[in-house]
Amino acid sequence: MNRRLLALSGVAALTVLLAGCIFVGAPRPSESRLPPSPEGQTAQTAAPSSTATPLAPSPVASSPADADALDCGDGGSQIASGSDRSFRVTGTCAELTVTGSALTIDASGVTVSTLRITGDRIRTQVAGADEVIVEGDDGAVTSAAGIGRLEIRGDRTTTEAASGIPSVTVRGHDNVVRSGGGVGSAVVSGSGNKIR
Repeated sequence: MNRRLLALSGVAALTVLLAGCIFVGAPRPSESRLPPSPEGQTAQTAAPSSTATPLAPSPVASSPADADALDCGDGGSQIASGSDRSFRVTGTCAELTVTGSALTIDASGVTVSTLRITGDRIRTQVAGADEVIVEGDDGAVTSAAGIGRLEIRGDRTTTEAASGIPSVTVRGHDNVVRSGGGVGSAVVSGSGNKIR
């Protein structure tokens, strides 16, 4: 009986000793995949981190309340430029020039004589425009009235006008032009363009 008691005591002591020696390793870093870039490049692998770091809060998308203000006054000109920004335009613009990428332009209360857009992923709203010239890709132009003359040089731009567009020139691919009042003369070069 003493042998049995001694054996059980030894097993219990060995179990306690081994339980204290269990190795708990640091968490293994994980590897994540980044989404494809807007230019359509292949996703890249993010490098794993050996230490945990707190995440920074995500930036909040711009709303009209935090848009930068631009005022054309009565027939003046303005330039909106940059990247990942929003602008609110007021007044009556003889010329509004927009350059950059991922811009949002709210000129929905403004009639523009000449609207020039150069860059990619630029979204613009106007009350109306005599002339709109777009050089870039993946943009959008919306007019609450008509557009006198529209010229697009680039790919995948969507233009919508509530009333007519008398003159359209498109040089590029997969552009869409819609007009509630119809389109007058159209010169189109490139594939996949839709003029309605």
